[in-house]
Amino acid sequence: MELRLLPGISGPSDLKALRLDQLDELAAEIRWAICDQISRTGGHLAPNLGVVELTIALHYVFDFGHDRLLFDVGHQCYTHKLLTGRLEMLPRLRKRGGMAGFPEPTESSFDLFSVGHAGTAISTAVGMARGDELNGDCTNDQNPDGRHVVSLIGDASIVNGLAMEGLNNAGTLKRQFLVVLNDNGMSIAKPQGAVAQYFDRVRLSDTYSGFRKAAIEFAKHVPGGNLAADIYHRMGEMSKAMLAEDAWFEKFGLVTVGPIDGHDIPTLVDFLNECKRFERPMVLHVKTVKGKGFEFAEGDATQFHSPPAFDVTDGAGTEKDFVSSGCRVELKKSGRSFTTAFSDALHAIMTRDEKVVACTAAMPDGTGITQVQEAFPERTWDTGICESHAMDMMAGLSKTGFKPFFAVYSTFLQRAFDQVFQEIALQGLPVRLCLDRAGCVGGDGAVHQGFCDIALLSVLPKACLIGALDESSLKASLAFMADYEVGVSAVRYPRDNVSALAEERFGTAPPFELGRARALVEQETPDVAILAYGTCGIQAIEALDQLQNEYKVSLYDARFAKPVDIDLIRTLVEAGVPIVTIEDHGIHGGFGANVVEACNLAGLDNARILRLGMPERWILQGSRNEQLEEIGIDPTSIARSIRTLLDTRHTGSSTASSNHVQQSEKALGSNQG
Repeated sequence: MELRLLPGISGPSDLKALRLDQLDELAAEIRWAICDQISRTGGHLAPNLGVVELTIALHYVFDFGHDRLLFDVGHQCYTHKLLTGRLEMLPRLRKRGGMAGFPEPTESSFDLFSVGHAGTAISTAVGMARGDELNGDCTNDQNPDGRHVVSLIGDASIVNGLAMEGLNNAGTLKRQFLVVLNDNGMSIAKPQGAVAQYFDRVRLSDTYSGFRKAAIEFAKHVPGGNLAADIYHRMGEMSKAMLAEDAWFEKFGLVTVGPIDGHDIPTLVDFLNECKRFERPMVLHVKTVKGKGFEFAEGDATQFHSPPAFDVTDGAGTEKDFVSSGCRVELKKSGRSFTTAFSDALHAIMTRDEKVVACTAAMPDGTGITQVQEAFPERTWDTGICESHAMDMMAGLSKTGFKPFFAVYSTFLQRAFDQVFQEIALQGLPVRLCLDRAGCVGGDGAVHQGFCDIALLSVLPKACLIGALDESSLKASLAFMADYEVGVSAVRYPRDNVSALAEERFGTAPPFELGRARALVEQETPDVAILAYGTCGIQAIEALDQLQNEYKVSLYDARFAKPVDIDLIRTLVEAGVPIVTIEDHGIHGGFGANVVEACNLAGLDNARILRLGMPERWILQGSRNEQLEEIGIDPTSIARSIRTLLDTRHTGSSTASSNHVQQSEKALGSNQG
């Protein structure tokens, strides 16, 4: 597709220079540019296609170089980024030096927060609205050039508990404040719960069908054009066609208008102009289609929520354009993922044990729960974007004698830590956490890095924390967790494909024993011992291949971050063997830190323990392999660290060796900052 308008948009001022009748053409170009790029690199497709016209209208009416735009579910931001001068960054979407997949303030002043979690926009917008008011910088009759505040919320994140708290507080504002609800009838998957059902009823009501006609007719009779304010005060028969009578948001003190067509740019511009002048908290309910514009994305918005790279053909292999009717889309597969392996393993456990139940929070595909949801619908739940509720629901199920497995991204576990503490660990309940996307997550970048789950969960008494090395290890860990009855347990695994390397060399993983590591390579008198946690064992195996003619290295699959294998550690320390711990987790509070702490408690010298892991800084988007290299836990970096450690040991005293180990650890973190 030839791009005629989009290349000329270097910022919102260029957008405002276009005529209203040119905006549909711009929308088509943006939609094509986004789809073309995601077909090459992967990314969030359907949610971005659904908000193209809405985002154009918002930037056409407001001045977000001055006004405030707060995103909720930041994966809807691609059009916003293209309208704010970042077209040249699009070819490196989700890659180093390219466009981040979420709002990113270091990338542009138009992005106010790094946003990767749902439910946050209303609360942060309320904070900015109050701040602007205190600074004398909010818009009102006395200050028409003040700042407007808009929060864009969608993909069913309105049901999140924090969004409810934000709405409750937003209703107390005495100034302009606009919540734009992008209602596409979807979350990442089909939305869940009573609120979602309410919006389904609203979308199907007669109000929407007659809304556009009634609004235009009524506007002809309103002097001065201040439509929204006049409607609210007059509350006549025509106003009922525009205001959502007895709307759910009215209970929070927010005037509610809509739903209106989120793909009709003139209508959006009309209403946003009126909302801009309305000096009360308001919700504009906008109806959109997730995946809008492309048949394959509209038809399967869940599959194309965040697809990998894909090809579009006519079914016979001939490349087709995205807009072609009946085109066939083939996602590019690179191997068997940990998510798929988990799904199969959980299905097997649920088949064997009728007491096993499962849950996810709006991520059935992303966490692999879809298979068991279809096979065991009475024992599997999707709560929607409600991690805290899901965790407490699992606590209740555990209390009634079931064996709950909660599949959740590591980054979203954080949102329910209080519930893990209060309702699970404190009660001594056996709830099992399956932490997908642990460690470095590649293109999703800092907002989704799973860097602190070990640190969070380690503080809980009787918590059992497992790292899966490969598929057979993951199966064995789930079997172990099913029988772990004294407290919370968790297994972590990355957004990556499973490797067959360990199984090919060392066989199928044996059953787990609490607090016991698995020896992979055991030397009689090793120069160094590696304790690798989770999939870092694969990088360690490859590092040993580089070191095989230089040093004798013992390698252990650590398996447990809590409790660590203190007997193995004691044996190594008392034999004077330096220990290198490796983990795809933050260096502070992680597996290595637990090893050092265990040494302290056992009265063992920990001076010769080198910890490798994620440094104390944010790891930005890029490939997962690039991120592992950046933090020094790819095979070559591991081998280099061991050479440096052992060369120092052979050329200096034990004191010098101790100092070098500590300096190496410090350098790893500081050099990355």
